[in-house]
Amino acid sequence: MRNKTRIVKDKLAQGIMLTITVLAILLVAVIAVGLYLKSKPVLEESSLWTLLFSSEWRPMKGAFGFLPFIMGTVWVTLLSILIALPISLLTAIYLTEYAQPMVRKFVFPALDILAALPSVIYGVWGVLVIVPFISRHLAPHFVDFSTGYTVLAAGIVLGVMVIPLLVSLFIEIFSAVPTDLREASLALGATRWQTAKKVVLRKTVSGIIASTVLAVSRALGETIAVLMVCGCVIGIPKGVLDACYPIPALIANNYGEMLSMPFYESALMFAALILFVIVLLFNLFSRIILYRLEKSEM
Repeated sequence: MRNKTRIVKDKLAQGIMLTITVLAILLVAVIAVGLYLKSKPVLEESSLWTLLFSSEWRPMKGAFGFLPFIMGTVWVTLLSILIALPISLLTAIYLTEYAQPMVRKFVFPALDILAALPSVIYGVWGVLVIVPFISRHLAPHFVDFSTGYTVLAAGIVLGVMVIPLLVSLFIEIFSAVPTDLREASLALGATRWQTAKKVVLRKTVSGIIASTVLAVSRALGETIAVLMVCGCVIGIPKGVLDACYPIPALIANNYGEMLSMPFYESALMFAALILFVIVLLFNLFSRIILYRLEKSEM
């Protein structure tokens, strides 16, 4: 009787967990379908090619070209990752391979605090510190005039926001490398840096890629902090000292204000759909890379 009860409970628990898993997967599909249905009016009015590759943005005339917003999103995201990735990698290597326990005791809570700060605080910091620095000290060496509200400001603020997440993930990954591998490398005469580079980093390549993908997905959807420092100027950036207008900023800045215009709500929903597809494709691409890496290691 007890064995039957245990089997029933086990099957019941398995069924519940399977249902929750399926619902989580279906949630992604429901979001995608909902965004598509909301975007359908503007898709029927304009071709997909025009929407994605046109730079003309005139809602009053029904012209919705999303290329400036897509390029703004790409510029800011790539710049933030280029800033955050090397800093996070070196910080995590130092904390796991070099730092004394006392240093880790103070650094880990600081990372947790930085990760927990609301994005609006980073935005205010960007407006008060980064924007004036770019406008008064950096930009004059390269251009005649800049307000400071630029791709560079958005990239720096977003990069600083991503660093605590990446450092925490990298520390977890590096800590999982067996101590025996480190000791074997040191016993053969390798330095700590050689051990970190040849053993720890090589052993955790797939984890580093997965963590970077998570950070990119986080950066792609960030809204408030980027909105406060990007400049919100419609146009394709030609350099890091130009203003930009990423897709999340477009949605946050306009949704609810001008929805009386024909197709405007549909256009904003299509912007959300573009962001959804970009994140989805990026994650699928990274999974393919991870699969090939794991296959080559076997």
